[in-house]
Amino acid sequence: MRHYELLFILKPTLTEEEVKAKVDFVKEVITKNGGEIANVVEIGTRKLAYAIKKYERGTYFVIYYKAPPALLAELVRNIRITEDIIRFLSVKYENKREIAAWERMVKGIRQTIARKEPREPRAPREPRVEKVEEQPLTEE
Repeated sequence: MRHYELLFILKPTLTEEEVKAKVDFVKEVITKNGGEIANVVEIGTRKLAYAIKKYERGTYFVIYYKAPPALLAELVRNIRITEDIIRFLSVKYENKREIAAWERMVKGIRQTIARKEPREPRAPREPRVEKVEEQPLTEE
């Protein structure tokens, strides 16, 4: 199995349910064709560098997965059929150095997600008050 990274941009007009459905659709295509999803990262809605299909913004997602080579053609076909995905890019990691970098990225993302557990809010800091000593006035 080869290591891949898929970045895709969804239309900004989609509701949260529609976004979740599109991400689940892409994940389903990967798993149905023999792939293993390592991680899914939502980057969020960002301004595009230039207008794509008359959209100035888009919702970015990155999926890290392992899959047989035949899966890529099927995945690209399904993504092109989907009108809500306005742009995508798939990257294949080939040599040992690239695969090691892929594994570090996936591991780092998992650790970051684990650290983002809700924390207790901190108590507000009291403002610092500087004490000024009064000098006695002397007349000369």
